[in-house]
Formats: sequence, C-alpha cells, structure tokens
Amino acid sequence: MHDILVLYYSQHGATRELARMIARGIDSVDGCRARLRTVPKVSTVSEATAPAVPDSGAPYVEKQDLQDCAGLALGSPTRFGNMAAAMKYFLDGTAPEWMQGTLAGKPACVFTSSSTQHGGQESTLLSMMIPLLHHGMLLLGLPFTEPALSHTRTGGTPYGASHVAGHDNNVTLSEDEKQLAIAQGRRLAEAARKLAA
Repeated sequence: MHDILVLYYSQHGATRELARMIARGIDSVDGCRARLRTVPKVSTVSEATAPAVPDSGAPYVEKQDLQDCAGLALGSPTRFGNMAAAMKYFLDGTAPEWMQGTLAGKPACVFTSSSTQHGGQESTLLSMMIPLLHHGMLLLGLPFTEPALSHTRTGGTPYGASHVAGHDNNVTLSEDEKQLAIAQGRRLAEAARKLAA
C-alpha cells in the first residue's frame, strides 16, 4: 500500500475541503491511500504553544510522515500571493530531510484557496513548488485534458487545484473545483504507484 501524504494548513476550512477531495482522488487508485495531516498555527506570542493534538480535523504532521509517504500533496490558503506562515514555518524546518534526500524523486502537487478569483492563487501555488523542487520532488500539475479546467468559472489552474472561498469564506466548493481536486489526487497517486514500480 502506497501512502500519499496530503499536508495542508487551513484557517477557515476551505483548504481542508480541497484536501479531502484530493484524498478522495488518491483513495480511488488501487494500492494507494491518503494520509491527511495539518500543521499547527504560528503564534505571534513566542510563549504560546499549540496542543499536541488538534481539537478537530487531521493530526499534526510528523517528520516520519515525510519519510513514509510515496507522494505529497501540499496545500495552503493564499496570503498576499504566498503560502500561509504556518506552512512556510513547517517547510523551513525540513532541512534535515533535505540533507537526507527524504523526498527526492517522489511526486508532488500543490493546492490553494483564496477569498477572491484574483487573490494570488497561481503565485501561491508557485511559492509552494519552490521548496518541493529544492527537496528534489517531481512536480505534477493539472493538464487541460481535465475538461473542468477549460470551462471552470471558479477555482482551478494548471498549477494545481484551487478554490474561491468568497470574502466571508462562505462559498462551498463548486463541482468544477471538486472534480479538479479529485483528478489531481488521482493523478498524484497514479504517478506514485508508477514510480514505486
């Protein structure tokens, strides 16, 4: 069984919903299963600590999850055209895994959510790709052979699945966004399975 790590940070739940759709796509591929994990919020107060186990949702990621995974889907909400600080903080702490080549040669993809269509989704996706390239990962996008990518009026880019959550974060995933996230998860799992063979 190939475990595919779906690692995300979500403040209002939209990125978490994308992660669940990507996990559904992964789980649809024989011999693959999704492992959902999140990262703790970064505190502005240095004395503050997060509980060892989140109150709800996926468990916090551990470095062993990186070692065990056959592939990685990385997701973050958009923050001024970049990934959220919590995800950046986690990635900044993966120098030992970089030195050991833990992720080298494994397939990866990225996904994001923003409040508006022009909230910087593509630059956020690109910002998440950079550390993955440094880790030697093989990046996968979403090809235009996915029909929803050509006609979506909501989220979805060739760089990765995305969602437009609205200013109040009250817009649920559209059917196109769901289809693209599931397709991205399936594509990642298929690549991981082929590379493992």
